Amino acid sequence: MADIEIRKYQADDAEGVKEIFTLGMSEHVPSSFMHLLKQPPTQMVLMCLFCALMTSSKSFLLPILAVTLVMAAARQLVVYMFNRYIDTSLKKDLNDIGETYLKQKDSCFWVAESEGRVVGSVACLPAENAPGCLELKRMSVRRSHRGMGIAKALCRTVADFTRDRGYAAVVLYTSVVQTDAQKLYEHMGFEKIREFVIPELAAKLTNFTLFEYRLDLQRDGKRD
Repeated sequence: MADIEIRKYQADDAEGVKEIFTLGMSEHVPSSFMHLLKQPPTQMVLMCLFCALMTSSKSFLLPILAVTLVMAAARQLVVYMFNRYIDTSLKKDLNDIGETYLKQKDSCFWVAESEGRVVGSVACLPAENAPGCLELKRMSVRRSHRGMGIAKALCRTVADFTRDRGYAAVVLYTSVVQTDAQKLYEHMGFEKIREFVIPELAAKLTNFTLFEYRLDLQRDGKRD
């Protein structure tokens, strides 16, 4: 990480941060689609559809075509979910990062910069559902710069900021399909404390689960 600088967000970082966030979230579409296909209700619907059409049509072509179309529709549902989340985020906190994260002393936004280019980001602010904690948000690292310890450095930055502000812990939320993120957070000492499904219809239909993680700073022993 010799050429990587972790620094506070500046106004001219906006487009780079939005690009990293959008690309990072879009990467999860394939794994989310596979998650959907692995769900028992999905498999049951596809199997019943195939068998019903096979029995009524006496042909392989119609059932295969129908199942293919249903799977294509399911993938579009996943794409819709992610695009909606991306659009909502870009219109809310990422629309004015300075206003959202830099006006209050207990919130902040950082970027990782390499050769004048933003390659990573992370933020934190007081957690709405966990009094006395700060919530880690908007963690993302450009694909070309992963495996260089940037995500770990960003996590440490949030932990140090949280400790300096006198908060007891850092909390964060990640999804069932973000397995690399889960491994990172667990390596950094975060513990999974809760699992829940997003209360939106599309998320319920796909059983899209979120995990809540917590890092208690007084016993943070993994800072390598």
